[in-house]
Amino acid sequence: MPELRDSMAQHYHERTKYSPETINAKNQPLDWDRQPRPYKEYRIGMPFDLKPYLQGPDGTGPDTPDGWWERLSKFLCCSYGLTGMIPTEGEPHYLRSAPSAGGLYPAEVYLVSRGTPELPAGLYNYQAQSHALMQFWEDEVWTALQAACFWHPALAQTQMALVVSAVFERSAWRYHDRAYRRICLDTGHLLGNIELAGVLTDYRPHVIGGFADAAMDQLMYFDPLVEGTLAVIPLADATQIEGNLPGYETSLPSPILTEYSRRIEDGDLLGHLHGATRIEFSENKVSWQLPEVAEPVVRTDKYNFPFGLKMGMGIGPIDWRAGAGGLERTMMQRRSTRSLTGGDLALDELRLLLDFSYHPAHYIEQGFDRSPDYLGLDWVQTFVAVSGVEGLEEGCYYYAPQAQELRQIRFKNFRRELHYLCLGQDLGRDAAAAVFHTADLKAAIGRFGDRAYRYLHLDAGHLGQRLNLAAAHLGLGVSGIAGFFDDQVNQVLSIPDDEAVLYITTLGRMRRR
Repeated sequence: MPELRDSMAQHYHERTKYSPETINAKNQPLDWDRQPRPYKEYRIGMPFDLKPYLQGPDGTGPDTPDGWWERLSKFLCCSYGLTGMIPTEGEPHYLRSAPSAGGLYPAEVYLVSRGTPELPAGLYNYQAQSHALMQFWEDEVWTALQAACFWHPALAQTQMALVVSAVFERSAWRYHDRAYRRICLDTGHLLGNIELAGVLTDYRPHVIGGFADAAMDQLMYFDPLVEGTLAVIPLADATQIEGNLPGYETSLPSPILTEYSRRIEDGDLLGHLHGATRIEFSENKVSWQLPEVAEPVVRTDKYNFPFGLKMGMGIGPIDWRAGAGGLERTMMQRRSTRSLTGGDLALDELRLLLDFSYHPAHYIEQGFDRSPDYLGLDWVQTFVAVSGVEGLEEGCYYYAPQAQELRQIRFKNFRRELHYLCLGQDLGRDAAAAVFHTADLKAAIGRFGDRAYRYLHLDAGHLGQRLNLAAAHLGLGVSGIAGFFDDQVNQVLSIPDDEAVLYITTLGRMRRR
């Protein structure tokens, strides 16, 4: 029988793995003179300044009769706005509400208006540096947007949509071919922020991950070799009766590419993978409706190991305080932790972190969305390496979200190994717990084609951002790690070989400076 070839996504994943033998060759010196700017600039266009409509978390600030501009201003600021500044010898480095590997911010946020009394029809870029919308195209484009998204029903009933793209070179400048992983994780952080910013401003984001890439790039005037669309997000106005839409499917499959050159040069892998994950335009009708069933679908946890400790993790929800003011402050003040003390977490702290990340329905009474949109969440699994959690044995655990329990798969103190696996970063050694998001890449590709690679990393970033915000709200240290020795993680922690590691989030006690 002929040998079955890996798909392009599998080939990319294998080629971009870090290993002790190749890590030095992959880490090339940075050319600081060629670092791309993290902002887009427009020579012509009409700016809409959003700064006059900013309000503080306590509600102080200007107000317009219906609050429309205040809501949009807060929504964009909490999603991707500037939150701090680090002085440098040249231009200051600005921090944003959504974390990004290396502070490179590859994602761009655009707003498409169907035409409202406040915002004329056209295309707008969110200029984070000045907190403004720059209208760079003034015309009706909504029909073209609907066609590119295969007539997703959320677009029939909304007046605005976000388009989130990636400027590839911003991350590839530093992380080379492996940058596509980080780009999708960073965009997933942003999707998590967008979801929660909607809680604060009465918008319900409906994420669309399945769209015709060439049609979207053409609509947005992207050079596909430079920038590509990763998500389209219709914004439903939850203050309007017609804006309370049902949930819809979010994802479509791409083809599975197996005919490709095995001699793709290093430096070209990112572009080849993005090309393999694209969906072609078709006039065939797509059904976006979720299947109607008499009883709710009961999802099952993937692993139930017959040995080891099992610890129930059910707990009451985090209290984000009335009006979600605590959420807004957390989103604007969150920072990635640079140093941990090595001190222990309380078991209930870990319970709360996992509860907020995996059980949004527990937060309905606080105004949160009970079922936020993901793209392939059923394929994402979670393992937790415990080094210092009071009342919990050291070791590696599988988190079963449906049963709400940790299931031990290996008993061991992993501090020294985690330091090594995380490329010598002290965060791995000093973390009280490290959360690993993984996926059976082959199975996910069987469902979504090579586009699964996008969906899995976007979802891992989305979950990671919920962990980030929950930890920040609880006063804990938290930092995401996307650079690790891939295969060695599975071997050391006894994570099943089929699970490709997507992302690591380290948690612990923050070192105060």
